[in-house]
Amino acid sequence: MKKIEPLQLFQLEPDRVLLDVRTPAEYVQGHVPGAVNLPLFSDEERAEVGTLYKQVNPEKAFLRGLDIAGAKMSTYVKEAIRLARSRKVAVHCWRGGQRSGSIATLLSFAKFDVQVLAGGYKAYRHYVLEQLSQCKHRFVVLGGKTGSGKTLVLNELKKLGEQVIDLEGLAHHKGSAFGALGELPQPTVEQFENDLCLEVIRLEPQRRTWVENESRNIGKVFVPGGFFEQVKSSPLIHLEIPFEVRNRYLMEEYGAYPKEELVASLFKTTKRMGGNNVKDALEAFEAGDIEKATAVALHYYDKTYTHSTSQGKFSQILNLEFGEIDVPRIAGQLIEQANANNF
Repeated sequence: MKKIEPLQLFQLEPDRVLLDVRTPAEYVQGHVPGAVNLPLFSDEERAEVGTLYKQVNPEKAFLRGLDIAGAKMSTYVKEAIRLARSRKVAVHCWRGGQRSGSIATLLSFAKFDVQVLAGGYKAYRHYVLEQLSQCKHRFVVLGGKTGSGKTLVLNELKKLGEQVIDLEGLAHHKGSAFGALGELPQPTVEQFENDLCLEVIRLEPQRRTWVENESRNIGKVFVPGGFFEQVKSSPLIHLEIPFEVRNRYLMEEYGAYPKEELVASLFKTTKRMGGNNVKDALEAFEAGDIEKATAVALHYYDKTYTHSTSQGKFSQILNLEFGEIDVPRIAGQLIEQANANNF
């Protein structure tokens, strides 16, 4: 068995499968992107062993663990064969201790090529947080008030060969009270950090990377502090799109959702948006005036965006005006401006 360090997890051969042998609950809380859960213990079994360890003695806990795992050894091997037909695996648990050691030894006897993560998931998490806190990349921030089509523009920039980190895509949320509509459930904060770190590791540091101008929180997840500060001190290119155009864009984006979901999302903003504004928007919804309802919400988000942007310490701010959301044209001009200003 070969010991590997956290950085090497990002460099595994394509046919080597990463096995996370922690419990399903630990895996759901946060895992290495691409890892497959092959738990040595179920959540209940680990709780039982842990209770014996604390309340009786370590020997009793160890023996009970052997009873549980011993009865399932053939199951572990069969599942590992199904997951890794190449018989090449990397294995980790929480600290790189008994759980990963047990599975690694078993799979070695079963003729697997086994690597074990030194320090386990705990070491990996330390590496992730270190990378995100010390992130030094050439970021260019794409700004613009709600409804400016920034996500579409980021996707176009990526098609044109630019490096892009889509924070909203990683967060499964569009950033507003309506941001969860049509999205998968949000990851945990821990998983969001893991996924973001993978994106950062894949970047070519000498090339610029586009990222959207976001608040620290995106729905229920938070952008890590060091990464966030780096972004907020980078150059910002702000898209200035007419209010009416943005309002129409939002109507098209959200208008197909059931009214009940839109109303429920609107109620989430009552404290921040103000009861009177919410009341006006709801009355417009009931009257079938989606344009007015959207406009009420958009006025609120324009104010919050202006305030949030003013809190940044951007190294430079450029404004680009467009009469319509012409995605190819906007992306082309963004690249021209970034090149002209050596961003």
